Amino acid sequence: MKTFLIAAAVALVSLTTQATAAETIRFAVTDIDGLESLQKEMGPFKAAFEAASGLTVEFFPVSGRTIAVEAMAADQVDFVLTGPAEYVVFNARLEAQPVVTWNRPDYYSNVVVLDSSPITSVDQLKGQKISFGEIGSTSQHLSPATLLAEAGLTYATDYEPVFLKRNVAMEALIKGDIAAIGLNRTHIDQITEKFPDQKLRILLKGGDLPNDVLLASPKVPAEVVEAVRKTFAEHSDALLAAVTSTEENEKYIGGSFTATVTDADYDTVRRMYENVGVTEFTQFVGE
Repeated sequence: MKTFLIAAAVALVSLTTQATAAETIRFAVTDIDGLESLQKEMGPFKAAFEAASGLTVEFFPVSGRTIAVEAMAADQVDFVLTGPAEYVVFNARLEAQPVVTWNRPDYYSNVVVLDSSPITSVDQLKGQKISFGEIGSTSQHLSPATLLAEAGLTYATDYEPVFLKRNVAMEALIKGDIAAIGLNRTHIDQITEKFPDQKLRILLKGGDLPNDVLLASPKVPAEVVEAVRKTFAEHSDALLAAVTSTEENEKYIGGSFTATVTDADYDTVRRMYENVGVTEFTQFVGE
């Protein structure tokens, strides 16, 4: 009987391993629009991840964060790569859990003015218009607004927040239509390249932000989540090389993955939401 039980246990473990290996996971990215773009930008990662994990990745294209959270609610997608602010909403609405962070070097926010601007202190921004990037973005909206709040300016009371795309915001800054821009470090480089005759001055600089995160639907079996987490932990270099082999993923060059992430790591983002007047996290800002 003992031999039979051992054999049965071994067979069960074998079947479970085979089931996990044969598992198909449905994968979405909130800031990549459409299947063609998803295949182009994440195809090398898909191939590397499948080879390392034994899992099959099925792309699920979405046209933004709202569609992604609705797809997960409808059990159409298992894993979503998204930003810190978006994760907070996924977690509040669906109890989605973080699996692994996709770490970006120099991922922090700034509030900038033109170098020629007479503004030298934050209090001089009172009564002015300040442009942020995408509404609800961690690095382009929530974090810069938090920097201003920590410096003594109350959101939408001491200044007027507006939301302009980066190049448009820069043109407005040059014309004097706005006084400052909230953006992340990478965007400063992009603006400097686009406007080589203009120089920006950093008025406020933040610390490192919580990173992008691969999150899992609560409906995904625990052993599958663990298999994904283990794959990133054991094959980090190969997966990062695959991710950064496409031009669109340059932001991850020099980065890494962290498989020990917890929900509490995103409490700072929840406090950022509160700084723009949001205390319930079930809806994306501006939607």
